[in-house]
Amino acid sequence: MNNTTTKTIMNDTIIEAGERTIHAQSQTSTSTTIGVFALLKARPGVTRERVMAVMPAEIRATVQLYLDGKIREWYSREDGRGGIFLLNTRDVAEAQSIMESLPLAKENLLDHEYIPVGPLMPLRLLMGSQSAKQ
Repeated sequence: MNNTTTKTIMNDTIIEAGERTIHAQSQTSTSTTIGVFALLKARPGVTRERVMAVMPAEIRATVQLYLDGKIREWYSREDGRGGIFLLNTRDVAEAQSIMESLPLAKENLLDHEYIPVGPLMPLRLLMGSQSAKQ
């Protein structure tokens, strides 16, 4: 990405790359990241017709990523404005690389937001107190 500007605002990082905006939650140094959510929505001004023209190629590429084990789950937003993918990656950079390989991203039709996720941390407290009782 050339001419990339990065601004940090509270817990979010906004990366401006050309005409595309990518939001990524800052990642703390943890080895427990087990996946990354990618939230996709059509860019302002992009028509449904334009998206649908690319959709057959997008579907084929998405299914191939699923078969390759890169996509664990994917969903449509109930408001019809995009999709949500759970990717089998350990960091946002890999998730961005995967999502940028898809036809809708290549056509610059989507905005992306990335959220790394891991095990529910309060469960560690439960397990710690259980270990202490044994």
